[in-house]
Amino acid sequence: MARQRKSGLLMHPSSLPGPGGIGCFGEEARRFVDFLHKSGQSLWQILPLGPTAYGNSPYSCYSAFAGNPLLISLEAVADDGDLLPPQIAGEFAGERVDYGEVELYKLGLLKEAAFRFFAEGSQKRKEEFWQFCDSTCWLHDFALFMALKEQFKGESWREWPDAVAKREPAALVEWSEKLGVAVGEQKYLQWQFARQWKKLKGYANVLGISIVGDLPIFVAYDSSDVWANPQLFHLDSKGLPIVVAGVPPDYFSKTGQLWGNPLYDWERMAEAGYSWWIARLRNDLSLYDMVRIDHFRGFEAFWEIPAWEKTAINGRWVKGPGEALFHALRNALGHLPIIAEDLGVITGEVEALRDQFGFPGMKILQFAFGSGPENPYLPHNHVKSCVVYTGTHDNDTTAGWFESLKAKEQKGVLAYLDRDRHDLVWHMIRCALASVADYAITPMQDLLELPGSGRMNVPGVAGGNWSWRCPPDAFSAKLAAKLARATEIYGRLPD
Repeated sequence: MARQRKSGLLMHPSSLPGPGGIGCFGEEARRFVDFLHKSGQSLWQILPLGPTAYGNSPYSCYSAFAGNPLLISLEAVADDGDLLPPQIAGEFAGERVDYGEVELYKLGLLKEAAFRFFAEGSQKRKEEFWQFCDSTCWLHDFALFMALKEQFKGESWREWPDAVAKREPAALVEWSEKLGVAVGEQKYLQWQFARQWKKLKGYANVLGISIVGDLPIFVAYDSSDVWANPQLFHLDSKGLPIVVAGVPPDYFSKTGQLWGNPLYDWERMAEAGYSWWIARLRNDLSLYDMVRIDHFRGFEAFWEIPAWEKTAINGRWVKGPGEALFHALRNALGHLPIIAEDLGVITGEVEALRDQFGFPGMKILQFAFGSGPENPYLPHNHVKSCVVYTGTHDNDTTAGWFESLKAKEQKGVLAYLDRDRHDLVWHMIRCALASVADYAITPMQDLLELPGSGRMNVPGVAGGNWSWRCPPDAFSAKLAAKLARATEIYGRLPD
């Protein structure tokens, strides 16, 4: 069946404007959904929604299943009766997220809300809460993990007392009881996250807008996933990684990229019928309408690096689960609405795996220029089964990218577009919309024609990422009308 041509915007909820120092699932999110609808868009792409760890990256989380409590709307919690309105009057100056300040402010109030809920919440709401707890298979492990992490001052689970680090049953019972209040708080946060996100997603879906989520292929070592399922990873007898993930040296890095994520024991996962992956994707498909899988090529073959190495140079390619995993996922879950992140050096085997299951790949316009007319990212080389982007969360803004090019490269871009520098970013957006690609997605920063200061992430740079926030006046009727006109011209308006 042919896909309907669609378009949308890329913006993580943390970037939404509003009070509280960080975007959330409240009124600002609904305003953005309204803006998407008025501008003729039918896709909202976001980054992973998990609870971020050190560095605040949504690609390095304490859980592949849980949600980030910083995205909870305090106003909605107050509407539930768990907070008093004066408690949530805090304002934050500045145009970027200050994660340290936000965590102190917001998590403190959410703990107060949890206390109030357990002490004074209605029987009906408590029944809803306990039903959520009973029906969420990963919840207790995650809640206990986070309570233990707080108990042990943020230390990695490997530094906890041996009995609980190794998940001895008696120790799990003992600590679950000892930290009962903190475990309950964590479960309350996940319940509020789930119900608020469900309400927001429902609001978007009613307006014809699908949510495109993001699934990182690997998980963080210091996560409830690894602590609760050590047998599914290549760990030694002490629970430390034997081999870790990364990518080999290439044009961009002489030493490659050493990510450090523990690698899956795919043989053990196959013996278990890929049940952990089925549960993970089932969870994601309850949160999103479509899922972009980051580093899709790792399912065909992944770069395995001995854990003691300091760079990614001395690694090797190891075959991944390939089609066996996706057959298992499809047999368990049915249709798989997946977008394959297939950027970089991709082999024929990776393309065959992607195409066997009908997953659209990705085309980035910022990668299209400078290597001649055969470049696969140039729009005249696109295929229908793909998603075209002006740039992604890892790219500079299109304005910043263009300014960084040498004069000769800039001339090449302008020659292809057959335009001068005026409205360059909008010409790139129109170029994406005009592509034969089924889906076209524009970062919100490009829609606003922002310079490089609006960039979301600089890969390989530790600080200052993930903190961009959208200006409060961004969702104007004029901008919505402008985008709607371009969307209509290129046949991407919803039916």
